[in-house]
Amino acid sequence: MIKIPFTKAHGAMNDFLLTWAHHAPSADLLAAAAVAICHRNSGVGADGWLLVSPPSGTTSAAIRLFNPDGGEVEMSGNGTRCAAAFLCDAGLASGEILIRTGAGPKELRTLESSRLHYTFEMNMGEARIEHKRFELACRHGAHDCTILYVGNPQCALFVDNFDFEWKALGAEIEWHPQFPQRTNVSFVVVEDRHTLDVRFFERGAGFTMSSGTGSTGAVAAALARGLVESPVTVNTLAGPLEFRTDGPLLRMVGPAEIVAGGEFYFDEASR
Repeated sequence: MIKIPFTKAHGAMNDFLLTWAHHAPSADLLAAAAVAICHRNSGVGADGWLLVSPPSGTTSAAIRLFNPDGGEVEMSGNGTRCAAAFLCDAGLASGEILIRTGAGPKELRTLESSRLHYTFEMNMGEARIEHKRFELACRHGAHDCTILYVGNPQCALFVDNFDFEWKALGAEIEWHPQFPQRTNVSFVVVEDRHTLDVRFFERGAGFTMSSGTGSTGAVAAALARGLVESPVTVNTLAGPLEFRTDGPLLRMVGPAEIVAGGEFYFDEASR
């Protein structure tokens, strides 16, 4: 049995477990450990597991992100804020923070900190629009969407409301042949020129209360279509995330809170 130390944090109810990379199991066990530790009933429970490498000399901190299905993915906006809070709580970061992710380096700026509660502004980078308007053929009809990349793949569907089985549709689209590497899915209602209401179905995690990259994709898609203008508030089931444009870049403001810590007992023999 392997004891895996963890800290639990959430960014707008998108929850993550964080472990120092040097305390993680060997590489061949990481996928199975991610499945086990993230399980909502038999594990600690989370939307993802982050392995954090502390900064050293001139080398910045780094993170690896594993989804609850055991797959390693590029990044999470909410998860990266949680990693920043983890580093700040350990006394290894403050103020301006640089974290290397699978989608490249991400810059964060600490706006507020109070005990275990933090607010960060994060440079989400420049969205790459692959298809501004795409008619995605699904089992029960075609859907108007924008396909884009914001550090990870996104499919933003513009809808009038959420009065349909959007979670089931999200599960179908995640595995749609259009996306050979699978995709994250967001369902977007445009409330006004500065406000979006969004729901999320994330690749490898399923339904989540909030998503930083999903919100970024929704904002970038709406901007590309001329439906909104900066600044933009994204209302999620967990509360708002704030966005503004900075030239071609999108900057997101959101919270991160550390809520628990402990050890998970991983039985590698049962994997």
